[in-house]
Amino acid sequence: MIQKSITIQLTSGLEARPVAVLVQKASQHDSTVYIEAEGKKVNAKSIMGMMSLGLNMGEVVTVIADGSDESEAVQNIEDYLSGIAE
Repeated sequence: MIQKSITIQLTSGLEARPVAVLVQKASQHDSTVYIEAEGKKVNAKSIMGMMSLGLNMGEVVTVIADGSDESEAVQNIEDYLSGIAE
């Protein structure tokens, strides 16, 4: 299991479209992927779960991945949330 804190750098925060892209990125991996913020932990492969967090630019989240490709999953999500890869 890998955990990493990431600051959201997307200017629009995590609104509907960015959440959909994030869910797609998480779903590409076999590992379980969770996003934790403000005491809530949700499945990163769930659009409804991710929307419930209502995250904005500058907020810090913890990405938690567990499975065969956990390192790649965390890196992929970090790149996206950091604005490196869309």
